[in-house]
Amino acid sequence: MIVRIDIDGNDIALYDYRVSYQSEDLYADSGLSSVLEALVAAVEGLAPSVVGVEVWYRGVVSGTYPLTVVAMSPDQITEHAQNTTAAIEEAMQ
Repeated sequence: MIVRIDIDGNDIALYDYRVSYQSEDLYADSGLSSVLEALVAAVEGLAPSVVGVEVWYRGVVSGTYPLTVVAMSPDQITEHAQNTTAAIEEAMQ
């Protein structure tokens, strides 16, 4: 199973996340202090049947990754998500 992790927030506010599968919400949390903290919290709650995650940050998809890659390199996945979203937001201005 591949789930979707939606992270929202900005650099001056708290962050929240929502984990879903085929448009059905599985779980969520809010009030986290960073994108990295939100990603790690989202991954920690995943069921053993999850093999991959699609990461979205502020409405922009940054990629689909094997769960093992996200678990081993959440800082790199977070940086990529933030850079991708920033580039898309800049292009839309």
